[in-house]
Amino acid sequence: MVEIAILGFGTVGSGVAEVIDQNQEEIRRDFPEGIHVKYILDLRDFPDSPYADRVVHDFDTILNDPEIRVICETMGGKEPAFTFSKKALEKGISVCTSNKELVDALGGILAVTAKEHNCSYLFEASVGGGIPILRPLRTSFSQEFITSIMGILNGTTNYILTKMEKEGLPFEVALKQAQDNGYAEKNPEADIEGYDPCRKIAILASLVTGGNVKFSQVPCEGITKIDTDDFGYAKQLHGAIKLLGVCRHNPETGKVYVRTAPYLVSVDHPLYGVSDVYNGILVHGNMVGDLMFYGSGAGKLPTASAVVSDVVECVRSIGSNINIGLTNQDADLEDPMEWKDRYFVRIEKKDLVKATGLFGNEIQIVVNEKLPDEFAFVTPLISEAEFEEKAAQLPSYKKSIRVL
Repeated sequence: MVEIAILGFGTVGSGVAEVIDQNQEEIRRDFPEGIHVKYILDLRDFPDSPYADRVVHDFDTILNDPEIRVICETMGGKEPAFTFSKKALEKGISVCTSNKELVDALGGILAVTAKEHNCSYLFEASVGGGIPILRPLRTSFSQEFITSIMGILNGTTNYILTKMEKEGLPFEVALKQAQDNGYAEKNPEADIEGYDPCRKIAILASLVTGGNVKFSQVPCEGITKIDTDDFGYAKQLHGAIKLLGVCRHNPETGKVYVRTAPYLVSVDHPLYGVSDVYNGILVHGNMVGDLMFYGSGAGKLPTASAVVSDVVECVRSIGSNINIGLTNQDADLEDPMEWKDRYFVRIEKKDLVKATGLFGNEIQIVVNEKLPDEFAFVTPLISEAEFEEKAAQLPSYKKSIRVL
């Protein structure tokens, strides 16, 4: 039996132990030796847990045990997760993680360290929770040039936006409902400001390009400025508003455009139907075309299941490195101000002539009967730099949302 250790016995860490115990028979079908959790590292004790006798408080106990072949890092944060992970990899112990913050900030260093010491650093659970996306990207899509990835990567914000769209709830009420149902943290900033999906699209962009894309380099907008009137306009345009992570990879220049922002998504787009707490990721390859990945993007057991899938892959490859295509070199990023999008814009009716003069007669005008003093319009394709310059000339400009 292969011995492993879990670092951090919170929601995901305890889920990893549960998945390994409950699905041991399924694991043995794929790996007959089986997998056993020998240690659980945490600052706390868990006297009422069935795993109480496996809890240790000193990482060196794990590091110095020659039987440990894989570590599941489910601590979260950069430190001590990075130090522990790097020490393990330097001893040839593979590491599997759900820690998107660490993968985004220092994943390249850890991937290179793993390669140098003939072990692996895997992080399937860091992006899609229970949705398998990273493994297909490096295996099933290895022959493809991925031109774009876009997705709904955060269940909390998708739940809030769904409630606003379907039930007409104000943002604050929908957020409170998400918190009451356990979908949002007491401090929801990472979700509603877009930081969580932004880290996830940065990781996906890094894998697609083979270069590092950092969270800090990605323009990020959340959903706090979206209101129910926006959904009224969206309905007129036969669409809905979704918070998307977007990555576009230019096959001619090799540059990559990455952004997280609310988008108005039309009813005929595959992501339109992804509602409630579910996630959806649309991948486009230059040969295979569009492929959609859909499922539960968070939660204790779906995320833990993704971690355990990495563990199984690592134990199959003990003594060798699973190449994930991630390096410590920076990706070549497109200037976001040069990228062209269409924009949905809200202004007062008095500025209709001005808007037409600035954006042209081909703008699509939309009226919301509940708002008699204003209207909205959709621009043609325009760069962000040009859009901002023109929008600044509209005296009654209220807001804009990108249109997919």
